[in-house]
Amino acid sequence: VWVAQSIPAGPAVDPRATDAIVVLTGGPARLRAGFELLAAGSARRLLVSGVSRGVDAAELLRVAGHASDRPDPRIAVGYAAESTAGNAAETRAWMAREGLTSLRLVTASYHMPRSLIEFHSAMPGTPIVPHPVATDGFRREAWWAWPGTLRLVVSEYNKTLAALARTRLGIAGERTTT
Repeated sequence: VWVAQSIPAGPAVDPRATDAIVVLTGGPARLRAGFELLAAGSARRLLVSGVSRGVDAAELLRVAGHASDRPDPRIAVGYAAESTAGNAAETRAWMAREGLTSLRLVTASYHMPRSLIEFHSAMPGTPIVPHPVATDGFRREAWWAWPGTLRLVVSEYNKTLAALARTRLGIAGERTTT
C-alpha cells in the first residue's frame, strides 16, 4: 500500500528549468515527454539512459513521433545502464562530463519512487525534479483489483525495498556495461 500510494498520479507542474532532462528508457510516452520538455526549454541537454546498443537518437525521435532530418546536438544517448541504479550511475557520469548540476527525471509514474531513491543515492545534493509519465494499462485507482497492476505494484515494492536497503547500507547497485 505504501508503494502504491507513493506513485504519482501524473506529472506535477514544476516550472523550474533544470540543466538536464534524463529519460529512462521504457516506452514512447517517456521519450515523447522528454523531447517535449526539451523543445519547451525546460533544460538545455537531454540524456536517454539505458538504450539498447545500435539504437541512436534519430531512431528514438522516430519512435516518439518526433522524426527529424538532422540530429539534435542537445540529445545524448546512454548505452551503459542495465538497471535503475545503472541509470543513476550513467547519469551521474554524464552530468559530471557535461558540467550539469540539476535534472528533471522522466520515467513511468510507477517507477518514479524507486528511481528517486536510486538517483538521490547516486547524486546526493543534486536538485532532481520528478516528471512522472502515465503508462497505458497501469490503473492507479483500485490498483489491487487489476491483476496486471497488482503484479507491477508488488514488483515495485520488492525492488523499492531492495533499493532502500542497498542505498542505506552503502552497497553498490550500479550494474552498467562498458
